[in-house]
Order: sequence, then C-alpha cells, then structure tokens
Amino acid sequence: MSEAPASSSISNRLARLIDVRPGEGPALAWSWAYIFALLASYYVLRPIRDQMGVAGGLENLPWLFLATLVGMLALNLPFAWLVKRLPRARFVPLTYRFFILNILIFAGLIAVAEGETAVWVGRAFFVWLSIFNLFVVSIFWATVVDVFSTDQGKRLFGFIAAGATLGAICGSAVTATLARDVPTWALLLTAAVLLEAAVFAMRGLARLIGRLHEVPEASRAGETIGGDVWAGVRRTFASPYLLNIAGFLALFSVTATFLYFEQAGIAKRSFPDRGAQTAFFASVDLAVNALTLGVQLFLTGRITRWLGVGVTLALLPAASIVGFAALALSPSVASVVVIYVLRRAGNFAIARPVREVLFTVVPREDRYKAKSFIDTVVYRLGDQVGAWSYTGLSALGFGGHAAAVVAVPLSAAWLLNALWLGRAQARRQAVAQQDSSASLSPRTA
Repeated sequence: MSEAPASSSISNRLARLIDVRPGEGPALAWSWAYIFALLASYYVLRPIRDQMGVAGGLENLPWLFLATLVGMLALNLPFAWLVKRLPRARFVPLTYRFFILNILIFAGLIAVAEGETAVWVGRAFFVWLSIFNLFVVSIFWATVVDVFSTDQGKRLFGFIAAGATLGAICGSAVTATLARDVPTWALLLTAAVLLEAAVFAMRGLARLIGRLHEVPEASRAGETIGGDVWAGVRRTFASPYLLNIAGFLALFSVTATFLYFEQAGIAKRSFPDRGAQTAFFASVDLAVNALTLGVQLFLTGRITRWLGVGVTLALLPAASIVGFAALALSPSVASVVVIYVLRRAGNFAIARPVREVLFTVVPREDRYKAKSFIDTVVYRLGDQVGAWSYTGLSALGFGGHAAAVVAVPLSAAWLLNALWLGRAQARRQAVAQQDSSASLSPRTA
C-alpha cells in the first residue's frame, strides 16, 4: 500500500525538477532514448576519429576539414531531396541506415588495412565522422523542434540534452575502457547497433506526436514538407534571422577549432602510442560530459526561464572572452585543457539546447532544410576558417597564443550576435502567439 504514494512522490519530484506537464512524459522519454542512443554511438567513434586525425599528421588536419566541408555540401542536396519527397517517418530512418551501412564498411576496411592504406582509411574515417556527427544530431533536433512548441522547448530541451550527455558519457566510457584491448572494428560494430536503437526510439516518438500538446497538425509524421532542394541555402541568406543563427554557429565553430588544434597538439606531444592517444581523447570527452550533465539536469531550463533566450545564449561567448584572454596572457597545457572542457560543457549544457529554441519560431521547411544547411555546411565552413587561420598563424611563428588573441574580439562579436537573436526570437514568438489567438477568436459578422 505504501508503494503507490512513494511512486507518486517520486513522479512529483521529477515533474518539479524538469517542469514536465501532463501528456508530455512519453514523448520526453522517447526523445531521451533517441538522443541517448545517437550520442552513445557517436562517442564510441569520436575518440577513434581523433586518434586517426593525429596519426594522419597535424599538418594535414586543415585538408581533412576542407574535405569535410565538401562532403557536407555534397550530402545536403540528396538529404533535401528526401525531405521534399518523403514524410519524416521515412526520410529520418533512411538517413540513419545509410550511415549504419557506412559504419559497417569502415569496420571491414579498418579490420584489413595496414601501413599506408590504414592511414588513408583513417583520414577517410575522420572526414566521414565529421560529417556524420553533425547530420545525425541536426536531424534529431529538427525532429524535436518539429514536435515541441517554443514554451515546451524552453522547459524541456535542456533535460532532453541531458539524455545526449548520458549517451556521450556511456559511449566515451566504452571506448576509454576497451580501446587498448578491443580491436577498433569491434567498437565500430557497437556504434552501428546503437544507431539502429536510435531509429527504433525515433519511431516510438513518431507514434506519439499526434497526442502531444501544442503540436500543429502540419508537424505530424505523415506530412511531407515539399519545397525544393535549394531552399535551405536560399532561405538562410534571404532571412536576417536565419543568417544571424548561421553567424552564431560560425563564430562558435571558428573559436572551437582553435582549441581543437591545441588539444590535438597536446595529445601528439604527450602520448606515444595510438591506444594512449585514443584513451586520452575519450577521457577528455568523459570529463566534458560529466560536467555537462549536472547543468542540464538542474540548471538549463531554469537559466533560460530566468534570463531569457538572448542572455542565456550570450553566456558562452562571454565565458569565451574571459577564457581566451586568460589563455593569451598565460598559455599552458593545463589552461588549454580547462578552457576546452569548460567551453564544450557550456555549449552542450546551455548554448546548444537554447539555440534549438530559435528554430521553434521558423516555418517547418526551414526547420529541416535551412537548419540542416546551417548545422552542417555553415558549421564546417567555420571549421575551415578556424583551421586555415590557425595554420597561417603557426606558419608565421605565432601558434596558439596568437589564435587566443584573435579569438577575443571574435567572441565579443559573437556575444552581440547572441543578444540580437534573443530579441528577434522574442518578437517572432509574440507575433506567432498573436496570430494563433486571432485564428482562435470567434468570427464576428
């Protein structure tokens, strides 16, 4: 008899923790399972990619980033065609299973490749995974943005992102624990199974969409989006709002690439063999995700409600100004690692889920096409700018110290961009609410 009240008390505490409303629980659980499996799959693979990037030579990383950008451009058009022709319940599983097939092919190649061939397979895997991670996560958030409203996003996206963090922790832990003793191809097979589990969870979420509160009829899984394959590019450049979202992501990407190169250099100088390098990268990922989880569970939703979208988005660039200034004044291995961990945690815990709220006030076609273009091509374009800028500074004899100096004014511009986006999002939400109220008002003669 006492179990029911205890269960009710736990449910009430959970509801207060994440502010979940009646009818939202099942969709929230499937969203959690979906992103957990997705990120666990990616983080099994991520340390392998980082080690392969180091093995291929730090001097070749800018070329790998360039190949990634080209791959992003090439993949966006067929994806846009799928979005145009098929409903979400079909084009999302098709996209994920295409990537599963890729993983199985790489597992076979890695199992048999040796010598110089293994180096080239590693470079191809680096490029492929750099495409994979942005595409699959962008599709997840596009689906979730299509399901939940703006108000729901402010309350729930931080908690949903915690599912991503738990998946990342589990994936990182698997690779950190097994990398020295288990062949790489076996780790890839594990990632393929987890990606198929994400497809299963996506289908579970799709079945519940029609029952969820505040979901427009047009957002249901059976509706095709239509439009044309170039809409993502065209609509991004035609809309100041979408163009500023692209600017936000590009500035994040440029500054993140500066830190990535510093981290890669540290790993190459400090760890002598492949297994140790892979374990190091996995351990850094584990630290990032452990720090991120507590913020997502307890703070992200509250911070967004207290500060609003714009100020919350501005927290990461503000922290970046301080971090890069400190790095410019006192460059060291410890400072690079600390800033890298704190920035990534701040992005995953706060900036990423809040940035997704920006897409809840755009037309449905933009949520898949423009969002995919911004999340993949624009992000990797920022990588390119960061990679070649860092390489140019290094060639001139400046290196990471000069990159930190350059990153300070870039982060200041990024902060102003975040505040502008917050105000623009609020205006769009107010207009949408007025239009909704007007459409629901009884007509008068």
